[in-house]
Amino acid sequence: MRQHLTIPRGPIELAADLYLPDDRDATPLPAVVLSTPGSSVKEQIGANYAARLAARGLAALVFDPAHQGQSGGEPRDLEDPYRRGEDISYAIDALGTLPGIDPERIGVLGICAGGGYAVHTARTDHRIKAVGTVVPGNMGTSFRGFQPDGPVAALDAMAKARTQENRTGELRRDAWLPDTLEDAAAAGTPDLDTTQAITYYRTPRGGHERSTNRRLSRGDSLLLGYDAFHLVDQLMTQPLQVVLAGRRGTTGSYESGMRLWEMAPNPVDLMVVEGAGHYEMYDVPEYVDAATERLAAFYTEHL
Repeated sequence: MRQHLTIPRGPIELAADLYLPDDRDATPLPAVVLSTPGSSVKEQIGANYAARLAARGLAALVFDPAHQGQSGGEPRDLEDPYRRGEDISYAIDALGTLPGIDPERIGVLGICAGGGYAVHTARTDHRIKAVGTVVPGNMGTSFRGFQPDGPVAALDAMAKARTQENRTGELRRDAWLPDTLEDAAAAGTPDLDTTQAITYYRTPRGGHERSTNRRLSRGDSLLLGYDAFHLVDQLMTQPLQVVLAGRRGTTGSYESGMRLWEMAPNPVDLMVVEGAGHYEMYDVPEYVDAATERLAAFYTEHL
């Protein structure tokens, strides 16, 4: 069963879907807040996991981040890692007041970039009682590694670009991915992960009209200075589940997930899904089902 919700977030609202077990009774449910990948909307990867968790007896809340999808917030397409973390806390605010939800049994599940955001939030929001991640990414590490001339040169260029934007009033947006496989081929031979990302996000397989594939450029400076795992070793005391794709690719999520596993004070379970690639963990049934079974067992034990 799915319920549409709006979550107050200061002057704006977040659009959310709450997935509930069909055969629930009057007992208050444990709940999981999902933090989704960058560029995605709640109807995509988050829905795939939320529906499966609900089928296994958990309430699962998935939402569009501020400035994206159906949620409010201007300017549009902003990927602010700090606001992404705050979104999770606002979602917990709302979830904890709902009838039928146990506010003392709330966990978080972060996928891809959402994994880093979930971890960063759980360090200091200890209403979160258990942390699950699937192919978790640290957006700061990723973005710093993407800069051909290094992050400092990139920040200098961004400073000049923002000054120019303020003069013209025109905000630049960059593509997360090439819009088509043809665009990727024209830019150079794409690696397997890029091909699979385009096949998921930019085709009917996983694409959605509100997933714009555009990122507000001025937000990139925030990503360059971000570290999703800062102080994890000191502050994130919650039990941790890490699910990784067995095929290491170019996303860095395997390496990021292993770093998180080694840093965390309370790692509980590490699952490597053999044969799966990063983007295949988004919607390939055999891989998502396997991950969700393990996650559901983790949350059932620790919530």
